[in-house]
Amino acid sequence: MERRFNLIKSDFEKHEKRVLPRFPFCYLTFKADESTRVYEVKDISSTGMQISLKDSSSSFPTDSMLRGSIHWPGSHMDISGTIKWSTQNRLGVEFVKRREILEQVGEFLKTNEIVKRLKPIHKVGGGLEIPPRLKYWLRADGPVELFIWQHGDGEISKVQVLFLDTFFEWEDGVGAKTGRILSKRNVDSPLLSEDEWVFNLDPYLDIERLKKVKELISCISDDLLPNEAQAFLLRQLS
Repeated sequence: MERRFNLIKSDFEKHEKRVLPRFPFCYLTFKADESTRVYEVKDISSTGMQISLKDSSSSFPTDSMLRGSIHWPGSHMDISGTIKWSTQNRLGVEFVKRREILEQVGEFLKTNEIVKRLKPIHKVGGGLEIPPRLKYWLRADGPVELFIWQHGDGEISKVQVLFLDTFFEWEDGVGAKTGRILSKRNVDSPLLSEDEWVFNLDPYLDIERLKKVKELISCISDDLLPNEAQAFLLRQLS
């Protein structure tokens, strides 16, 4: 479990990695117009998305146009984009830079809309393995992961927020960091489903990123995140 907290630094750029738990189900999906297959949207931002096919390979070539619709329970969005990279079962898609598409994506990814889809994964049963020091885990498929870790005495030890392309971390005794999410990939583990995230850290705290995360935290209801935990996070973001 300790590797979850360790930093892996690159000498080339200020990049750091984290290995974090992965929830095995995704309710944010994409269906291409020219295919019957349904992709999971693993990551999404205002400019693009990463999509994945489970137990299958994709046949779309790089630089080709991809049209289809993104579905979330209760809403959907038609979208067009260009495939920028591909692996056996994943595609990186850049949305077409047309005003109407970018405005539609902006509406789809409004903070108040995302918060409606947050799930308290730490309360999910069904045999899901939760790391013992993970106190709260909130997730909205694709745009948000929020992890709050605790010391053995129950006090908060670390907070990690991944919100669209923004990364925020606070650690007891270390302080706060901000950065931009560069990539994530699945990690094979005998015990847990995990993702490895790579970030480009800011040399100083980025005020705009802090505001963005603060807006997210402020919108979360106390049935998802207790008031004392929310107040703690807002203090660190201030």
